[in-house]
Amino acid sequence: MKFAYKFSNLCGTVYSQGNVTFTANDCVVSPVGNRVTIFDLKNNKSTTLHCENRKNISRIALSPNGCTLITIDEDGRALLISLAHGTVLHHFNFKDRVRDIVYSPCGKYFAVTHGYKMQIWHAPGTTVDFAPFRLMHVYAAQFDDSTCIDWSSDSRFIVVGSKDMTCRVYTVNHVPGFTGVTMSGHRNTVRGIFFQENSLNIYSLGKDCSLFVWRCSHSLGDALAEFEQIRRAVSSDEGSGSSDEERRIEPPRKRAKKVPGKNLVPVRWTLSEEDKHLFIQEKARIMCSAFHKQRNLLVIGFSNGVFSLYDMPEFNEIHSLSISQQKISSVAINPTGDWLAFGCRSRGQLLVWEWASESYLMKQQGHFYDMSCLEYSPDGQYLATGGDDSKVKIWNTLTGFCFVTFSEHTGGVTAIKFGPSGKVVISASRDGTVRAFDLHRYRNFRTFASPRPAQFCCLALDTSGELVCAGSQDTFEIFVWSMQTGRLLELLSGHDGPVSGVAFQPSTGQLVSCSWDKTVKVWDVLNRSSAQETIQVNSDAVALAFRPDGQQFAVSTLDGTISFFDMNCKQLGSIEGRRDLGAGRRATDLVTAKQTAGGKAFTGLCYTADGSCLLAGGRSKFVCIYNVAQQVLIKKFVISRNRSFD
Repeated sequence: MKFAYKFSNLCGTVYSQGNVTFTANDCVVSPVGNRVTIFDLKNNKSTTLHCENRKNISRIALSPNGCTLITIDEDGRALLISLAHGTVLHHFNFKDRVRDIVYSPCGKYFAVTHGYKMQIWHAPGTTVDFAPFRLMHVYAAQFDDSTCIDWSSDSRFIVVGSKDMTCRVYTVNHVPGFTGVTMSGHRNTVRGIFFQENSLNIYSLGKDCSLFVWRCSHSLGDALAEFEQIRRAVSSDEGSGSSDEERRIEPPRKRAKKVPGKNLVPVRWTLSEEDKHLFIQEKARIMCSAFHKQRNLLVIGFSNGVFSLYDMPEFNEIHSLSISQQKISSVAINPTGDWLAFGCRSRGQLLVWEWASESYLMKQQGHFYDMSCLEYSPDGQYLATGGDDSKVKIWNTLTGFCFVTFSEHTGGVTAIKFGPSGKVVISASRDGTVRAFDLHRYRNFRTFASPRPAQFCCLALDTSGELVCAGSQDTFEIFVWSMQTGRLLELLSGHDGPVSGVAFQPSTGQLVSCSWDKTVKVWDVLNRSSAQETIQVNSDAVALAFRPDGQQFAVSTLDGTISFFDMNCKQLGSIEGRRDLGAGRRATDLVTAKQTAGGKAFTGLCYTADGSCLLAGGRSKFVCIYNVAQQVLIKKFVISRNRSFD
């Protein structure tokens, strides 16, 4: 069971796309790639479900009882997940992009947008059926894609907004003579639509910053009474008259044609000039909205990063705040109406705002570009990550939250290391600097620079923490600084290509470097001499790692080979790992899987604590564990099955 590792948590990003929602106990459910992360705000902890969709999740829906969760990816493939156990109960394919999915308040149904159609399904768990998803109704009166859905308080009426700038109201159960009502008046796409609590009045939001209040001619109780009266009248008309045998022998020309719903009192929705409202936002568009029916709170997110909170139906602005420089992609309100959750897709931000006290309960942001490096602290409590967005983030491995972000770099971060004490983080960047950060005061206390511009791509720190070493990508040199003074102690030259990896020998302090010039060099930094030994490898060297006892190091080359050497520069063995990196052939590939794996190599190496095994990973979805002595593959883990990466 030594290698029976299981997925635990997801760090590095908190929100990718789609809608966020709250659970009954005020936990935030956020889609992160093709997974779902749950943030417990009261206990300050995050948990990522191990269930995976085939592609990035675009919509999620939580059942009213909080037991099941439906996640839908970009292609319309859905998963039915049990939140109590975190397991997948059912797979389903809607076969088209789903822009919105909403459960009914009673929990018996859920509605989804399906192109220009709107479908109503029986919710899973409410009936005993072979298939959990059972289609109930399909409405296809729209002329363009449906965008948003909402249910009435009694779950008998449903309203849908569309890109054709109209809103349509339907009944869940068939009512004779009522085929739906169309409401038009918007001049752009309908981005949000909501029923009032215990009423048939409707709020509709247009993308052009407009809000319309559609007032119904009947109250909810009167409309239901009218519909029930018509239903009884039609059923009594159908049940009266001659018997079945007489109706069968009666000539067709003598039958009286009945018109269903002929005496139906029409239910209308009207719009007056006083019910048209415009939001004053210069060069902005409505991107998302949420409505809390019990407290009549309307929250709107705009494309300029501003959100506004209104008290309805008086349309009184309670609060307005700019929370981001980019558009707000999603907004949600917790069950009590006190907390607001916002998601910004372009920045990877997830915010929870308490509007009464005007304070943040959670403010998290992941790397909005690719993550390039990571490092565990010596005690395993913290995890440092660096990305192409020039930021260094420190994560708490117990809670999964990022508690500090350093943004002093102006270029992509390429390497990161913890000091021996675990209270210092050193990072190298393409901006030509190596920076040291203090985790006590959360500041950049030391900056190491080169005499001439250079792009650093690798980093090493000796066991005492006194020497900092970085390899250059463009000048092919190795720089050695003093941690105490920040002075440049040594400039090592000898490589003819970019330096891809550097590492200190734990006991003697010797420095080993590898380069794209197909060489591995051993340096004696303390004696300031030239390279003691030079090792030739078969291909460009891309990664380097020392065994914890310092008696062996491994080098990964571009041809997918991992070679092992001792400190006498004698080769101890090699592993051919190219086949272990292969992931098959994609549907869009013009070459075979064998040719595709030809350019793959291990870009990261790490020994286990006892030095008996080696972990290797690269530009692939696999992480491989090899036995060093026997040079065989022991285990291969799949990091992600997300096809959006293809």
